[in-house]
Amino acid sequence: MENKYLNEAMIGNKNMLVTFTEKGDMQRIYFPNKDSRQYINFFHTGVKINNSDLIYLHDDINNVYKQYYDTDTNILNTEITNTYFNLKILQTDYVMIKENVLVKKYIFLNDGKIDLDTNFYIHSELLSDYNNHVGCKIIDGGMMQYAHDFSFSTFAKSHDISGHQINGSKETIKRGEIYDKDYIGMSKDSSICYDLGVIRPQEKKVLDICILIGENKNISDMEDEIIRIKKIDLNKEYANTKSYWRKYVKLHNGLNLKKPENSYEEKIYNIYKRSILLLPLLTNSETGGIIASAEVDENFTQCGRYAYCWTRDAVFMTKALDILKMEKETEKFYKVFCKKTQSKNGMWEQRFFTDGKLAPCWGYQVDETASVVYGVYEHYQYTKSEKFLRDNLQMCEKAVEFLKRYVEDWLEIDGEDEYKKDVVKQDIEASVNRQGHKYHVSYDIWEMCEGIHLYSLASIYAAFDCIMKIYKVLGNKISDFENNRLKEEKILKNERKLEKLQTQIKRYINENLYDEEKKSYVRNADDKKMDVSIIGAVTPFNVFKAKEKKMVNTVERINLSLRTYTGGYQRFEQDHYRNGNPWPIANLWMTLYYLETGEKKKAKETFDFVVKTAGKHGFLGEQVDNSTLKPNWVLGLGWSHAMFITVLEKLR
Repeated sequence: MENKYLNEAMIGNKNMLVTFTEKGDMQRIYFPNKDSRQYINFFHTGVKINNSDLIYLHDDINNVYKQYYDTDTNILNTEITNTYFNLKILQTDYVMIKENVLVKKYIFLNDGKIDLDTNFYIHSELLSDYNNHVGCKIIDGGMMQYAHDFSFSTFAKSHDISGHQINGSKETIKRGEIYDKDYIGMSKDSSICYDLGVIRPQEKKVLDICILIGENKNISDMEDEIIRIKKIDLNKEYANTKSYWRKYVKLHNGLNLKKPENSYEEKIYNIYKRSILLLPLLTNSETGGIIASAEVDENFTQCGRYAYCWTRDAVFMTKALDILKMEKETEKFYKVFCKKTQSKNGMWEQRFFTDGKLAPCWGYQVDETASVVYGVYEHYQYTKSEKFLRDNLQMCEKAVEFLKRYVEDWLEIDGEDEYKKDVVKQDIEASVNRQGHKYHVSYDIWEMCEGIHLYSLASIYAAFDCIMKIYKVLGNKISDFENNRLKEEKILKNERKLEKLQTQIKRYINENLYDEEKKSYVRNADDKKMDVSIIGAVTPFNVFKAKEKKMVNTVERINLSLRTYTGGYQRFEQDHYRNGNPWPIANLWMTLYYLETGEKKKAKETFDFVVKTAGKHGFLGEQVDNSTLKPNWVLGLGWSHAMFITVLEKLR
């Protein structure tokens, strides 16, 4: 597959996610989940005018572009003006709400003084492999590309094709010369053409293209489905889609932001609304699993890929969901996805597909497990639903038991007899020997460094705190029998154990992760680097207070070592990933810290960097290029948007 590193825009519905470049070129289309599967290597469109060569809509020296969303929607418009022929093309892309159909509407306007004999071309190459080889069949009004377990049909609402080529299209398409005697073939890329006729000066013509993805089932059933879709009133569907998303924004305006009064407030407002519209596009509506971002690097050239669900990232995002009145989506994440993905020993692995299946991983991250327990109680803070706590109590208790054993092992704390006899623990001990430790050493939050990390310990500290708060809320409702004395004694004993472990975690941090020479906390005892995630010990995990002297010293050191000349913050010292750019979440973390200390001017400074470096549609990236102040990697990162919403809640 071609490398496509930046998704400039996204649209979709509950089952489909589609991404585009800033020039309207469709890059990816996912169905039936947001992380699997993706179908296209490329989907190129173009026009041939008055015997010219093919003019690609997404790539021609004479094309001028303007792109924007319909206000408060996931309907994307790309205006393409070919200055040579004075042909204006408005490409409008949207996914129907109740049908899994992508609609691509094209309006052609001849803004010149000569007639334009115009033909419209589509050249589509699907991803193909030995186990799922792609072929193509010409159908009424378009083509059906298919493999063993899917069909990908591209067809016009009310136009017949004027030409097609199934085999060898790459050699002829640039000249706009496609011809094939065969109506069916084995090529993974194929082309079709529509004759729009002559467009006279100031005349408009319209072409509606639909893309339908489904199973490869009985051919007659697939043909019937295409016929049914062709009968749909697309004008009505467009209006319904616009109405749906605008209503969605109103329903989820959880912060009740006022209308902007200046350009600065307008940019904040646009990022806020785009966050509301983005989060459902990243979420599996059946399980509640949330991908970190639409995929950017299928070939693993720069990273380990992004379209998976990390429980840690998702917990940050569920807080934003709660703020935005999406409590049902949050509840589904914990009650369905987390229960489905928890290991028998209580932990969660690094990442999963959103349907709950284990995704490719490269190591253990203990904060993934701790974050879930923290997130369960955080959700209760918004809903006050004791039923939710009861439903997730057993899951949290299993996680906490794992975390207790993990802390005892790596901090070399003697556990009590009941833990020494634990069957799961004995199984692990029998099969694993890690230089005297019984559990894998954890990667840090950035998944790059193994060791005992301050952020990881802070997350465990918070998980212990949260399970004790859950016990306090539920009281004797925990037991199946009211006032069950044995259960109550067990809980009290467990609370004493947890409080002791919290004390030991805090002592370990102060004795091993505070550098007396630097007069600051460090991220771990091995490399002693400054890392913005150290702030996690204050917010969100509340191990230390923001104004404690050691934390104040640490933040001063972070400002000296991680703040760049533009005001953007790097994640940690000597961060070389993608050239070590500033990360919006690093700035937002600093903003949250300054809001805790009441330093509003500093909070605004760190927040303003994020506002001014957002993408033109309001999407926040994972990273920002310091020289251009534009997002340059993973645009539409869920974690960035989630922390932006969290900051806005604090700023109210």
